[in-house]
Amino acid sequence: MEATLLHTEDERKLIQRAYRKLLRSIKTEIKPEDKRNLRAAYELAVQAHSKQRRKSGEPYILHPIEVGRICAEEIGLGPTSVVCALLHDVVEDTEFTLKDISNLFGDKVAMIVDGLTKLQDLYDVRSPQAENFKKILTTLAKDVRVVLIKMADRLHNMRTLGAMPKHKQLKIASETIYIYAPLAHRLGLYNLKTEFQDLCMKITNPDAYKEIASKLQETKLERNRYINEFIKPLTGELDEIGVPYRITGRPKSISSIWNKIKTKGVPFEEIYDLFAVRIIVDVPLKREKRVCWEVYSIVTDVHTPIPERLKDWVTTPKANGYESLHTTVVGPGGRYVEVQVRSERMDEIAERGFAAHWKYKGVDSRKMDVFSTWLDGVREVLENPSNDAVEFISDFKSNLFSEEVYVYTPKGDMKMLPKGATALDFAFSIHTMLGYRCTAVKVNNKLEPLGYQLQNGDQVAVITSKNQKPSENWLNYVVTGKAKSKIRSVMREEQRKRGEFGKETLMRKLKNIKADFETNADEVAKYYGFDARPPLYIAIAEENLDLSDLKKLKVEAGKIIFKKKAPQVDHIPPPSILSKSKKKYTGTPRLLINDEEANHFEYSLASCCNPVMGDAVFAYITVSDGIKIHRTSCPNATNLMAHYGYRIMKADWTSSENASFVTELVIKGVDGKGVAQSVTGAITNQLGLEMRSISMDGDQGYFEGRISVVVQNTDQLNYAIKYLKGMVGVSSVERVD
Repeated sequence: MEATLLHTEDERKLIQRAYRKLLRSIKTEIKPEDKRNLRAAYELAVQAHSKQRRKSGEPYILHPIEVGRICAEEIGLGPTSVVCALLHDVVEDTEFTLKDISNLFGDKVAMIVDGLTKLQDLYDVRSPQAENFKKILTTLAKDVRVVLIKMADRLHNMRTLGAMPKHKQLKIASETIYIYAPLAHRLGLYNLKTEFQDLCMKITNPDAYKEIASKLQETKLERNRYINEFIKPLTGELDEIGVPYRITGRPKSISSIWNKIKTKGVPFEEIYDLFAVRIIVDVPLKREKRVCWEVYSIVTDVHTPIPERLKDWVTTPKANGYESLHTTVVGPGGRYVEVQVRSERMDEIAERGFAAHWKYKGVDSRKMDVFSTWLDGVREVLENPSNDAVEFISDFKSNLFSEEVYVYTPKGDMKMLPKGATALDFAFSIHTMLGYRCTAVKVNNKLEPLGYQLQNGDQVAVITSKNQKPSENWLNYVVTGKAKSKIRSVMREEQRKRGEFGKETLMRKLKNIKADFETNADEVAKYYGFDARPPLYIAIAEENLDLSDLKKLKVEAGKIIFKKKAPQVDHIPPPSILSKSKKKYTGTPRLLINDEEANHFEYSLASCCNPVMGDAVFAYITVSDGIKIHRTSCPNATNLMAHYGYRIMKADWTSSENASFVTELVIKGVDGKGVAQSVTGAITNQLGLEMRSISMDGDQGYFEGRISVVVQNTDQLNYAIKYLKGMVGVSSVERVD
């Protein structure tokens, strides 16, 4: 093939080896037609991408080949998905069209490739990222392989993100943690979800990631010895039940350890359940449940169980099909150990999720077909997708819940809803019309508000009325995507009707002044500060607009002559065309924004995360408040970068004299006489820091203080935290995110 001559001999060998590795990774049956399609897709992709290279400098074709391997080996997809993976960037990046793909590989492959192709030229919409998410997700109900291939694509991009500029790494990581990690969890792809979370943390919080990774490596030998010590007394007992089994032990992911450190407020050394022991039995389907409980009984006979930590997902699988028995026991030396008991089938579904589920589909009619049920719910959200892509993604994300509650209808049928779901969510989950007509709910035979948060085991009865209809405040009472989309659908219909009334009113007003409607309607909208006609019509219908001004304007040949310039609608341009602000900050510049001195721009430090010199930061263009500088670990960073990545700009600290930053510390410890005085004394005298505010509460031998201090940089801040942690009576010191 002539195009391949653009690659060197070594590169051609590398590409061929990667392709052979891809073919070996396909575990499902490969028919002759599949072989032909795989070869044809490979050759087409090599030709199409022959002139392209990745940021790292390697031939671009290695990317689609690796995406195909991830689809086959790590997700468990078949040859058709691999063909689509090989072709997933062809239409987007080269001269080949969807028609070419359809002619060569058929309509099904073309449809999947189309779903994987990004929309172009989207700077005129509120969020290009959300629009592309929306396009991908709306194909989910047609063919889930679109989303699975996209996740494989994103996983490879995350694994090879090192060659990208830092601000682009942050944007991609935020998109990943916002939508791809929850989606991987919802589809049961635990390995992908965990790797997404760890790779994102590596980018957004590299210091914490490196510290935990280093400590895990340092404790690896000790951890392995402990696992062996834990397992040893179990093996004899397990051998006696006479079933094949295997035991594995591995540390929890770095991101989950970090979350535990943050939520529990304890250091790495004080986290007991750093690792989980998994016991996997190889038994027929009919014996799975009984044998799993038998193994659980052996584990809790040998090691002391903590009863409240038992989680039974064998009797009632998770909403994403996950089945396993989890318990925490006290192992040797008083250390807590999490034990997971499951069958080989359960383990494959836990590792490969959706793809493995379909392999076993129909083997147990007693169990709920969880993915089909979930997809039915997704289809209902997709039936009336919001025109606002950000709103749509928000609704869809509510279907990606990681925890669920189990509630019952009056007839005893079980319904699974996300944790935090309300009684009104329950009504919509049963039937849309039941939700629309819901006037009241009884939970466990007691009247409760529509917004009552459901608890495990609740029995819910819905009281309806034919005259009832949803109101806008109902959106405050629901969390599920289905309920939100259905309520918004009714609201949009109401708005449409109001808009029709407003339109008729405007037509009458224009007719009275002898002005043509079609000629003037858009200009009237701009005159009153609207970017389109519909919001103008609604404002007229709701009597929020006084049209009497129109009578004062001159009309020539049916056209209104507007005397003043129409108000400009707020629009955020892409960073590449951002004009610099006339307002300048005086003093020594502390920042570079897009490699230029920050005092050329109107900027300020975000109050939600209070960046300090030395923090990893990024710049975000607001609608009306200039540029805000956020920490990459800011609680709002994920949402901003996932939805509005085109507003993100690179930001870097520069050396500066006399810089000062306010940051808040939370200090916890043993309450005692003079503790507040000793802590504040250390801050002002030993550390020499200025305090801006302080609050200290103590109760029953425990105190918690919140202190705002002024520091010059993160080095000074980290030293202060370390010093305070070393004080007698202080158990933890955390910077407020």
